[in-house]
Amino acid sequence: MRTSFNFSESPEPHIKRTKEIIKKYPEIKKLMGRNPNTFLYIFGIVILQLGIAVVLRDQSWWVILLAAYAIGAFANHALFVLIHECTHNMVFQSRIANMWAGILCDLPNVLPSSVQFRKYHLKHHAFQGHYDIDGDIPSVWEAKLIGNSFFGKAIWLLLFPIFQLTRPPRLREIQFSSLWVWIDLVVVLAFDIVLIYFFGLMPILYLTSSFFFSVGLHPLGGRWIQEHYLVDGDQETYSYYGWLNKLAFNVGYHNEHHDFSYVPWNKLPEIKRIAPEFYDNLTYHTSWGKLVWKFLTDKELSLFSRTIRENKGNVATTRDAESDYHEQIRVKETV
Repeated sequence: MRTSFNFSESPEPHIKRTKEIIKKYPEIKKLMGRNPNTFLYIFGIVILQLGIAVVLRDQSWWVILLAAYAIGAFANHALFVLIHECTHNMVFQSRIANMWAGILCDLPNVLPSSVQFRKYHLKHHAFQGHYDIDGDIPSVWEAKLIGNSFFGKAIWLLLFPIFQLTRPPRLREIQFSSLWVWIDLVVVLAFDIVLIYFFGLMPILYLTSSFFFSVGLHPLGGRWIQEHYLVDGDQETYSYYGWLNKLAFNVGYHNEHHDFSYVPWNKLPEIKRIAPEFYDNLTYHTSWGKLVWKFLTDKELSLFSRTIRENKGNVATTRDAESDYHEQIRVKETV
């Protein structure tokens, strides 16, 4: 069992590969841009999920939990992916419009997350693996507490959103509060109150359960293991090429996304098609469900199965996540 993170002296691995791909295939830049049609999916899934929640308001709790596991988890997970698209400004040209679209995605999630996710995720792209900057890295106390037991890792997956909430105090270079954080909080909690007032608590139970299943102890939980947990040597980013990509807006194309984070979800498979030699030699996953089982049962896998680093690769660090992220893009495109 690992007792510490894997340490790398190299900068994050995607800058080098992006430069090599652009140099060999400059036409790949044509894939970059926005997909405003993504908003239609956002609107449709929000209406669908809220509609299901209202229809189930008179059902027993076990029916609601079953529906949340079998249907709601996939809908909420899709909304998380669409929040991700908004975070990278891949829906609208206006940053403000993308933020409002992300807040709309938050409504079925019961708890506000899109604005805070934006801050932490853009830092994750600019400084992958930096313990004091990258909120995707588990805390040391978190990894020690969970250990490598089946039960501990199952609890971690079940309560994954709660563990993520404990990480911000560690990330000293990210400002936690902002006007948009409060706007997100007020809008989502006000919507929760309205939903409870008109339809009772059962719709909230359905949505809350869907939220936790979508990111936790569920086959979809394999996504969070798939992206950066070390299952093959020092390779620190992995893609997933299974059929669930069709329900998850190609979020499994994670190496491709980190290499070209300004390519919208519908064009990510094109990156691999254009430059297959850069991806076919990488280890990838084909089943999130099997990966969840491997994570739970393999004592060699734990929260310490991540790579950390101090090398920032000549990318400046500021308090502004957007500035850091766009600086990283500039560095990548300098061939």
